Amino acid sequence: MQDMVEPLREVRDGYFISLNIGTPSQVIQVYLDTGSDLTWVPCGNLTFDCMDCDDYRNNKLYTAFSPSYSSSALRDTCSSRFCINVHNSDNPYDTCIMAGCSLSTILKGKCTWPCPSFAYTYGAGGIVAGTLTRDTIRVHGDNPNVIREIPNFAFGCVGSTYHEPIGLAGFGGGSLSLPSQLGFLQKGFSHCFLAFKYANNPNISSPLVIGDAAIAPRGDLQFTPMLKCPIYPNYYYTGLEGITVGNAGVTTVPTNLREFDSQGNGGLLIDSGTTYTHLPEPFYSQLLSIIESAISYPRAKEVEARSGFDLCYKVPCPNNTNPMNDDLPPITFHFLNNVSLVLPHGNSFYAMGAPINSSVVKCLLFQSMDDGDGPAGVIGSFQQQNVEVVYDLEKGRVGFQPMDCALSASSKDCFTS
Repeated sequence: MQDMVEPLREVRDGYFISLNIGTPSQVIQVYLDTGSDLTWVPCGNLTFDCMDCDDYRNNKLYTAFSPSYSSSALRDTCSSRFCINVHNSDNPYDTCIMAGCSLSTILKGKCTWPCPSFAYTYGAGGIVAGTLTRDTIRVHGDNPNVIREIPNFAFGCVGSTYHEPIGLAGFGGGSLSLPSQLGFLQKGFSHCFLAFKYANNPNISSPLVIGDAAIAPRGDLQFTPMLKCPIYPNYYYTGLEGITVGNAGVTTVPTNLREFDSQGNGGLLIDSGTTYTHLPEPFYSQLLSIIESAISYPRAKEVEARSGFDLCYKVPCPNNTNPMNDDLPPITFHFLNNVSLVLPHGNSFYAMGAPINSSVVKCLLFQSMDDGDGPAGVIGSFQQQNVEVVYDLEKGRVGFQPMDCALSASSKDCFTS
């Protein structure tokens, strides 16, 4: 399979990739999600229902797929490996029994009933329900003028959801994921997320590169090993050894952020589907104390109470211009293999509004991790802005290098208008 390059566009709480599905093609905008496998789209403009969601039908980002308008769309069969996977079944006969086939028909390999409807859940509590569908997907080659058709791509045609109004492109490591179905799971992919200030700007995008070009050596890329989680083997974990705030010494993190326990819990999940970085208690509170001691600006506690963020400060800005060169301390992540990433300016603290009375309120966009099983922490998409992130699946490692993603995309003349 030749390399792919798809444009990523910044929206308020994630990054959009456009899926071209069906015959004739329907363009559906979905979030890039490295923390799940299933690619799904809302199905039916009039019938799709999202429970406990905002007014999503009036959201310009919302688009739905109509399978009845595609001559190449068909339901996947109950015996397919994708059907078994989406139902999370260890028994290859389960799905066809659920579909209504007799055991004798199944054992003879003659059951062709459709895959039963599924429910797919997400760690933050979202749920999607729908049918597994096959259709043609069209992707860009290594330049925008090359289009390739991939037949029989399996995705969720979702009719109802809870808390999930917009579809997802699953980029995890399972068989259902988009890179897996397109044959890139033994290679890799990379992205460079645009800064938050470009949210909803249709005139600029940055490239999502999939294939050999994504993992080719370049620049100042530093690679840290991926950790293989025994209970969530399809997700991308790495190990964190410490965090530095400003010029202070390295603060050592708890063991569960750099390795798994005997039950498979722990590690640091890299997840584009989570907006902010989450860290476990009591380490998170310890980090807040270190950051607080390094900052002399007055706290904006009324904004903290209203926003739910834990540290907000009133930062001076003469002439009511938003300062980029403030005295807020840089934050550095230290990963396994002596890899250090200084978070670009703007990835830790963010201006919560326009300047007023020569000051602007900036809040730390980190949050505490909920207790429970699974990863000990998560690196969210906000902290990945202006960082090239390389998922080298061939060598089992992830690379980082700070980069002005908008400038890099413009210099390559990729997908900007």
